Amino acid sequence: MPAFFIDQHGCAKNQVDGEEIASRLVDAGFVAVDSPENAEVIIVNTCGFIEDAKKESIQAIIEAKRQWPEKKVVVAGCLSQRYPDALFQDLVDADGIVGNADLSLIPDSIQKVVGGERVLVCPPQQASLSSAYYPRKALFDFPGTAHIKITEGCSNHCTYCAIPLIRGELRSRTIEDIVHEARTLLERGIFELVLIGQDLGNFGRDLKGRCLLPNLLEALARLEGNFRVRILYIHPDHFPETILPIIREDRRFAPYFDLPFQHASEPVLRRMNRKGSATAYLELLASIRESLPDAMIRSTFLVGFPGETEDDFEELLQFQKKAQLDWLGAFEYSREENTPAYTMKNRVPKSIAKKRKALIEEVQTAITGAKLQRFIGSNDTFVVEEVFDHDDLCIARGWMQAPDVDGVTLIHSRQNPGSAVHARIISVNGVDFNAILDYTAEP
Repeated sequence: MPAFFIDQHGCAKNQVDGEEIASRLVDAGFVAVDSPENAEVIIVNTCGFIEDAKKESIQAIIEAKRQWPEKKVVVAGCLSQRYPDALFQDLVDADGIVGNADLSLIPDSIQKVVGGERVLVCPPQQASLSSAYYPRKALFDFPGTAHIKITEGCSNHCTYCAIPLIRGELRSRTIEDIVHEARTLLERGIFELVLIGQDLGNFGRDLKGRCLLPNLLEALARLEGNFRVRILYIHPDHFPETILPIIREDRRFAPYFDLPFQHASEPVLRRMNRKGSATAYLELLASIRESLPDAMIRSTFLVGFPGETEDDFEELLQFQKKAQLDWLGAFEYSREENTPAYTMKNRVPKSIAKKRKALIEEVQTAITGAKLQRFIGSNDTFVVEEVFDHDDLCIARGWMQAPDVDGVTLIHSRQNPGSAVHARIISVNGVDFNAILDYTAEP
């Protein structure tokens, strides 16, 4: 059977899809290789969320065919699901277009491409998720970490967001299925399980009419062993505060929260189809910190949304200073076809949006630098990701550092990737920590 290479793009949710694609292909007899040079088929697992990501994915497709014209290049992922017909018609470099609605179709599609057929396989998103997860043999994370996607799609319908167009409405997995996958991953030696979905505050609402995230955490708490669970992406308008005592009582749950506030001006939030306010969001932050004083809180801000005035932006800046978020990512509004915001008037010039983004980032640099100081002298468990070839140093992450988006911890010791080690933070270097092994900790 032919060899394949996956060129991975996009978010962690798309990464899980890429892992499933690789696993399904291996199970079908294909051979996974770690470089495009050694592959007969290059699968570009694309992102189709915002303009910059789409351009990056398209460039990767074109470049793959330019470098290896004799190889088959297949376009998978969100871009394929969003623009299947346009890609099939206009992107002549692609030997196949396959969507992400039904990954079970991937092996047969790739086999047809290898046989010389140019394929377009992009069924609509399914109304519900499969009753059982597909075991992933391939994991693209650093050793010791694995993402678990517990929902698909989103029904919040923020006016700027293309996720419902690409991945459909909210569909949740069952708690039993998620716990079974978690147990399987732990048995493989995974230390950190990262629960992801577009909005975990809505997990289970399509199944039972209410958020089942507290129930899921209670079920995961019954698993035995030394591991860490990280919860990412909870829409702040319906944050389930009943998860706070569960996290407080079980130290294996990281008190880390990713709450995409996006804005603080009510007029802007309403145009975004979001229900919150600066006051409500500050009250939520206070509630989290009261229950979990050491909580690490990350967010994203979206600047340059249509109609955003200087007063709106000033309100966002004031919220940022009051919120004192630990981590923050700022993004410029991307005008996306077929979203409600696409036709909104009073668009903000890109030059202004860029300046606003830079100012948010400048303010946040000082806030993050100050907030990280509280960890100096603290001891914790870190999962080792990489080791340097010629130095007694390794790169690791603590509970306060999410994969790929936050800083890392440089431990002054040579440890095996994937291992969980006890270390003490001795200093802050920008957004990163320096640490040394803690030899007093229990094994």
